[in-house]
Amino acid sequence: LLDLEHNFVCLDEDVINDISDLSEMKISDEKGSTEKSTTTLIEENGYHDSIYINAAKIFQGIHNQKPQDRILVRYGDDSASPLLTFKDEYSQRVSYELAFSALKYQDLLEKILLDSCAYPCHSIVNELTSLLVVMLYDLQDRKFQAREIVDEEEPVAEVRKIEHYLYNFKTKLAAALARCRIKHDALSIEHILPETIRKQEQRASVVPLYAWINTLKISLQDVVKSLETKGFRRVESVSDLDHYTYCIDQHCHDVLVFPSSLKKELLNLDLFADYKLLLQDKSRSLAVHSVCALLSADDDVVVAHMASRLTIAHLSVLTHHSMSRIFVCGVKSPAKDTELKNVFRHVGCTNIQLLRDDFTEIGATDPRLQKAKVILLLPQCSGVGVGNPVEFILNEHGDAGLLRDLFHGSVSEDKLTILAERQLKELMHAMKFNKVQAIVYCTSSVYPEENELVVNKALESRVQGNKGQPYRLIPPVFPICSNSKASTDCFFKMEPSEISNCCFLAILEREVNILARAAAKGLLDGIDVEKSKKEERKKRKPKPPQPVSTAAAPGARAEEPAGREAAGRPVPRRAPGPAEQRRPEAPVAAVPRSGPVLASASAVGRPLRAVERPARPPGRVVVLKPVEIVLPPVLGPCWSTHGAAVPAQHCWHPWVGAQRLGGGLFPAPLSKALRPAALRQPRPWL
Repeated sequence: LLDLEHNFVCLDEDVINDISDLSEMKISDEKGSTEKSTTTLIEENGYHDSIYINAAKIFQGIHNQKPQDRILVRYGDDSASPLLTFKDEYSQRVSYELAFSALKYQDLLEKILLDSCAYPCHSIVNELTSLLVVMLYDLQDRKFQAREIVDEEEPVAEVRKIEHYLYNFKTKLAAALARCRIKHDALSIEHILPETIRKQEQRASVVPLYAWINTLKISLQDVVKSLETKGFRRVESVSDLDHYTYCIDQHCHDVLVFPSSLKKELLNLDLFADYKLLLQDKSRSLAVHSVCALLSADDDVVVAHMASRLTIAHLSVLTHHSMSRIFVCGVKSPAKDTELKNVFRHVGCTNIQLLRDDFTEIGATDPRLQKAKVILLLPQCSGVGVGNPVEFILNEHGDAGLLRDLFHGSVSEDKLTILAERQLKELMHAMKFNKVQAIVYCTSSVYPEENELVVNKALESRVQGNKGQPYRLIPPVFPICSNSKASTDCFFKMEPSEISNCCFLAILEREVNILARAAAKGLLDGIDVEKSKKEERKKRKPKPPQPVSTAAAPGARAEEPAGREAAGRPVPRRAPGPAEQRRPEAPVAAVPRSGPVLASASAVGRPLRAVERPARPPGRVVVLKPVEIVLPPVLGPCWSTHGAAVPAQHCWHPWVGAQRLGGGLFPAPLSKALRPAALRQPRPWL
């Protein structure tokens, strides 16, 4: 009786819908006065025939396959890979979204077809069942209203046949849907989904939108002015976002964050239409900034995969003003080559070179990559940790089969093993390049098998290339994310949350390059690097040391020893004065025959001269060349001019040596064992 009552309700609703269809047909004739875009009209009234065909092909390859004894709806043979042809990026996105929606509600849609007696049908072969399910989802999403296409294209006979068949059954289909909702006590079909899936979609719906600024076309200041004219207001952090607001990301200075509810409004802005702002997940921007922090002015970059085209474009934008080139591997097909070049042309990229070879096929000594110093490795991963699977598949050109795994929120053990083995192979291959000094490894997975375990196995393999230095992990170039308890000193991790998707980031750098890069940036001031130098000298054949006389007395000219020795005359020593007799002379360590010898300075801040003493061949006289080293004026580390002690945290420089200043004498420097911890700077270059 209850079902009969609802059938009458559905019949009443159908009558109302039919009347509304007639009224909408009249209104559509006056569509010139409406302000809605064509895209909006298509979304509200259905899609083109080609979109249904492509969505059905995608769904055919990703639908859930049930055991033979439970199969009630048959989908035909899906062994062959579908050939997809998309008119534009919008058609591609809608096709995947439609197929993924049909996958989520596959069980419900099959029940509706069986309960309404719309299936089985002898006139519809099994190969068209996927199209039947996809179009049924779209029909119920439109409240069983007729499809209306504004910009008509060439019709597809199969689509028109299925559409006509479903519309004839629309009353029975609506009644079957109503019974399913009553059975599950669901206000909408979204409430029929499992709780885990609903929580995942709820989280994905509130994750903010991240967009990086194309500084080749616009500056941050101009973006701010443009957004202000559109009514946007800047806030301090992501937690303050509320409708027409935005903020600057805490890790990437060129990334803006917007509320998730503004996606349609943002895409309609000229900033996005003109490629001045580009939407992309934050994890890829983190990887790009990690690469840029490791580059010098003329260093090249190798991008191991061509999947993430916006990541490549972002990297090109940030390295545009240098001499760096970006080599992208794996661009095999001419169609993909044209697609990437079209995107790069719109963005304004000019320093990108596309390579046809796969990354693992390129030799470590390839002449094209001899100036490459950093490899960006974004391997294909499970993607379990992203909020919107369709965006992940499209932006990263991932396998559409992952949509099924992402829907369930997990990946099978066999597929995870295959992915991890492929990732390890690519990472170990990257470590073989002799000239490369650093590798940035980034995934969007929550599984340790794809993250820490892959990196640790690669490091344990000790692959370093021909005569290369071993790699080691270094901390990220930005602070550890506050919302991630899994981050460590060497791994950067963001767990899936309501403010971001998952991100795992590891930076591997050769040991010899770490101190060299820090010294080049002038960040080793106050750091005792003698230990590392001694360890490096131990690897070489030791040379017999030769004692050297003490440094010249204060006030003596540093050039005099050089000139006199060059003339072949001995250097006379003057008698020490009374003040110098009271001061014990520090012992001088033995140094090799070759190398610089520092002369003392007469006052603090005065230039020191280092006398370069090369190895002297027997029977020859070598002229010593003075080298000037200017040190800044230095205050005593822990002593004032009045003799009062100064707290360790106010010491500016761990100065070594003793000089006179204002008639007072500084005490001897602190020994290495007694030096306060505040004076040590363990990793100032990170």
